[in-house]
Amino acid sequence: MKFLDQAKVFVRSGDGGAGSVSFRREKYVEFGGPDGGDGGRGGDVIVECVGGLNTLIDYRFRQHFKGKTGGHGMGRNRTGGKGADVILKVPVGTQILAEDNETLIADMTAEGQKFVLARGGNGGFGNAHFKSSTNQAPRRANPGLDGTEMWVWLRLKLIADAGLIGLPNAGKSTFLAAVSAAKPKIADYPFTTLHPNLGVAAVDGREFVLADIPGLIEGAHEGVGIGDRFLGHVERCRVLLHLVDGTGEDVVEAYRVVRGEIEAYAHGLADKPEVVALSKIDALDEETRSERMTALSKALGRPVLGVSSATGENVEATLRAVFKVIDAARAEEAEESVPAPAPDAGDWLKW
Repeated sequence: MKFLDQAKVFVRSGDGGAGSVSFRREKYVEFGGPDGGDGGRGGDVIVECVGGLNTLIDYRFRQHFKGKTGGHGMGRNRTGGKGADVILKVPVGTQILAEDNETLIADMTAEGQKFVLARGGNGGFGNAHFKSSTNQAPRRANPGLDGTEMWVWLRLKLIADAGLIGLPNAGKSTFLAAVSAAKPKIADYPFTTLHPNLGVAAVDGREFVLADIPGLIEGAHEGVGIGDRFLGHVERCRVLLHLVDGTGEDVVEAYRVVRGEIEAYAHGLADKPEVVALSKIDALDEETRSERMTALSKALGRPVLGVSSATGENVEATLRAVFKVIDAARAEEAEESVPAPAPDAGDWLKW
C-alpha cells in the first residue's frame, strides 16, 4: 500500500429539508387546519479514528465528501427524515487543519474518537408551526438551512514511543528490522527509506513502538533531499534514538548535521530526550571503534552507545536505554493525569 501522510479534501454537510405547506382535508371532519410538517436535518460530516490504517491513501483519489440533504416535510404533520451522514475514516494520529494548513481544528489521537467537522443544516418549519389565534391558516413554510462547506487538510503524524533519526544509510532501517517484525526496504544507497516505517520492539518482556523515518541531510529544512516533512512523524515520540554511522569519516560532524536540522525544524523536537548510538561497529576494528566513540562522547559531553544490528551487539542495551526514558515519561504522564483530591469538610468550613 502506498504511503500518504497529507491530503486536502473538500467537505460539505447536507442542507436541511424544506418545510411543507399542507392543510387537513378529510370528509366528515368539520374543521381542517394546517398540518404541514417540518423538514429534516441535513447529514453531518464526521471524522472517525479507526485502527488498521496507517496512511491517508484513500483520500488521494477522492477529495469531495458531501452529506445528504434532509427529507422534506409532508402533510399530516410528517417531519422529513435526517440526511445520511458522511464518515471520513482516518488513522490514529491524524490532525485536521484549516485551509491555511496551519490552524489546528482537531487532533485524532485515540481509536474510536469521533469529531463532527461540519454539521448539517436545520430543517425548515412547516406551516403548522406558524398557526396562531390570529393566523389560523398560514400559507408559508421555511426552506431548510444550507449546510457548511470548507476545504481542510488531513495530516498524519504517526504515534510512536521512540523515533529513529540519522543521516541516510546510518543503519536505521536495519536496526528496526533487527528489533521488530517490520520489513523495511534495506539497501546500500542513500534514501532507501522513502516513507516512515513502524515496528514494535520488545525488551525485558515489555514493548514499545519504534518509528523509522527517511534520513536527513544538511539543508533538509530548506527542502534538500527528501526534506524534513517526515519529521512530523516523530513529534509525538517520547525519545529520539540518534544513530550515527560508525563507518563515516567524521562522526561528530555527522551528528551535528542531523542535530542542526532537528533544531531548524523546531516544533519541540530539539527538547526531546535523545539516546545517541554509534552504529555499524561490527565493521570497525577495536582501535577505530574506541577512537570514534571517544570523539563522539567528548563532543556530546556524555557517554554514547555502540551498536551493531548485523551481529546484535549491544542491541538490547540500546533498547533498554531507550525504554528507560519511555518508562520515565509514561510514569510522569500517569502522575499528571491523576485528579487532585477533593477538599474535605474541614477545608470548606475554613471559607
